[in-house]
Amino acid sequence: MRAHRTALLCLAAALTMASDGVLAQKMGGRGPSPNIGISKPPTVPDGPRGGGGYPGGGHRGPGWGGVVPGIIVGLPQGYSTGPYIVDDGPSGPRRTQANRRGTSGVPPANERRLVPDEVVIELPNSVSAQQIEALQRRHRLTRRESQAFQLSGTTLYRWGITGGRSVATVVRELEADRLVAWAQPNYLFMLQQNETRTAGDAAQYGLAKLRLPQAHVLAKGDNVLVAVIDSGIDGNHPELAGSIAGTFDALSAPAAPHQHGTAIASLIAAHGKLMGSAPDAKILAARAFDPKAAGAEGTTFNILKSLDWAAAQGARVINMSFAGPDDPAIHRSLEAARKKGIVLVAAAGNAGAKSPPLYPAADPNVIAVSATDADDKLFEQSNRGRYITVAAPGAQILVAVPDNGYEMSSGTSYSAAEVSGIIALMLQRKPDLTPDKVKTILRATAKDLGPKGPDAMFGAGLADAYGAITADVAPVAAAGRRPVERVSTGTR
Repeated sequence: MRAHRTALLCLAAALTMASDGVLAQKMGGRGPSPNIGISKPPTVPDGPRGGGGYPGGGHRGPGWGGVVPGIIVGLPQGYSTGPYIVDDGPSGPRRTQANRRGTSGVPPANERRLVPDEVVIELPNSVSAQQIEALQRRHRLTRRESQAFQLSGTTLYRWGITGGRSVATVVRELEADRLVAWAQPNYLFMLQQNETRTAGDAAQYGLAKLRLPQAHVLAKGDNVLVAVIDSGIDGNHPELAGSIAGTFDALSAPAAPHQHGTAIASLIAAHGKLMGSAPDAKILAARAFDPKAAGAEGTTFNILKSLDWAAAQGARVINMSFAGPDDPAIHRSLEAARKKGIVLVAAAGNAGAKSPPLYPAADPNVIAVSATDADDKLFEQSNRGRYITVAAPGAQILVAVPDNGYEMSSGTSYSAAEVSGIIALMLQRKPDLTPDKVKTILRATAKDLGPKGPDAMFGAGLADAYGAITADVAPVAAAGRRPVERVSTGTR
């Protein structure tokens, strides 16, 4: 009997050791709420993350006839429901990729927001040219692009798929290959445009809402580098004269400046007829989104290249006014950027109350921003979720557009840009602020809106520029994964 009990104890100890070092975290769900900004939504049991089919892009009022985006957005058709698992330790010669984020790189069965004949492959920098050639032949792939990334310390390859095989099939094959560190689709992030208005209040109501005039007495973001990963920016616009510190084009084909990128840059650094939230900041303009007839689209690979360039250029803030699926490769780059001290800001998304979480806003390394209107109500198309950090004006915002133009437009894209500028003011005043401290200060100084305390619509509340730059800095705990929840008002 004693020998039998001893054997059982040894078996239990072995099983415990086998699971040591693996951290799993689940994402929750949130049920419906009848009103916007009135009462906290009731909690319901966890359920699967929602699927696709939700409209995205900028929301426009009727009447102008021009077109300007409100957010670059790609909506996933499905989300995985498994836990995220973090395993940063060595695993021997075979790297099991499912343990990078708790799921395989294989896309969900109904995911269509991806390049249908491409795959993104991550390899260690130690892999030889001969091994790479053998890998290519082994999986019948064609080379299209590759780049070494400083943020990940690896090299990523964008390869074409031959033989009519599906992306999912090829990713599965690559995951079984000992040489491959990671494989996934080249996801698409889309810009969806609606109508703009040609009339409205041009007084920039957001300045007063954010207490920017008071903040600008103390700081204007002098020479703080803010990277804008977006479509092309019109650096010749009078509002941006002298504001562009560097440019990067992740795309092979040239294109004219685009409305969305120009609008985002103007909300950060405008200093003419408009006033950006950080008029003396410097913009690092990274073009990762390709204009199309109906908007613009960007891919995993081009966003990764832009993130890496921005980090190499010394960006203190990176603005990401786009949204799309939960992308494991982008997550790892964002995590590396935050560890380097870069503050990451993203638009919550314009898909409305019934949308599942959109990324990168729902990523734990990011400050997620929802949108409000002139009455401090939630912009109806704004996404909701417990991952929202703060809110900022995003409804009927006056922005600069190419060819010395101006337009009124709406979207969480613009809210994110305003907060990126506020962070530039904070960093001018206190250059040693970490991303975690920045997030803590923004939350602590925000004006509470809607239900008392933090909520899924406004986060901690409306951002307060003056309060943020004059706040005392208190120690903060290490950042952890935020709950990612979906809140529905039941109406659109």
